Amino acid sequence: MTRSDGYLLDNRQSEAGQRFDAFATLFDPTTFRHLEGFGVGPGWRVWEVGAGGTSVVSWLAKKVGPTGKVVATDIDTSLVASAARPPIEVRIHDVGAEEPPGEGFDLVHARLVLVHVPDRERALRSMIKSLRSGGRLLIEDADPALQPLLCPDEHGPEQQLANRLRHGFRELLADRGADLSYGRKLPRLLREAGLRRVEADAYFPVTSPACAALESATVRQIRDQLVTAGLATDEDIDRHLANVASGTMDLATAPMISAWGRKA
Repeated sequence: MTRSDGYLLDNRQSEAGQRFDAFATLFDPTTFRHLEGFGVGPGWRVWEVGAGGTSVVSWLAKKVGPTGKVVATDIDTSLVASAARPPIEVRIHDVGAEEPPGEGFDLVHARLVLVHVPDRERALRSMIKSLRSGGRLLIEDADPALQPLLCPDEHGPEQQLANRLRHGFRELLADRGADLSYGRKLPRLLREAGLRRVEADAYFPVTSPACAALESATVRQIRDQLVTAGLATDEDIDRHLANVASGTMDLATAPMISAWGRKA
């Protein structure tokens, strides 16, 4: 994440922890599958960018062991600070504006981070700069424009309201500089940055309790901004939250695209 008064989803808000828990449930299996495939193991030096919560850094710490190191950075480390014990080092850091917190990393990983960073190009350069020769970069980011609907099966008024509010959320993100088509660009950007053996895949949850928990926490977190911008009324939001709580809707996320490659 990068420092910006306009950042929509502040880690200091009470709903942030609920959102990170939902992200962990939804996306950790995909992330861990990729990291396992890289052979992360004892002695590895890893930079976890925009760490947010603790699930990924704690998993990495077990893999690298006492001879390795995991540097976990974010502009707000309040939700990851509890993990700050060897081999984990937690630092306040702005990936889009500051030099990397070290060099010679075996692995650099960022999940659902760069889409929000205004200077994404600089952030990507910084992450690649910090890698050793042969080191791995794994970037996982959303592509809301690729699948813009909260309810792909829009068959009734509840789903129509949900999709209208999701459209409002996307407007707020775009107004704050988020690139809603960023995920699909990742393979090309990694190749253009000189990485080798670039590959990518995508994960697209369509319905689960974690999707509902994520939606509820997100809407509560951005409620005031939606109302202030005239994108929804308090009545709209109350009705939508009740619909989500009913468990009768199939709620999806934007596809998360994972792209990875090696530094020459």
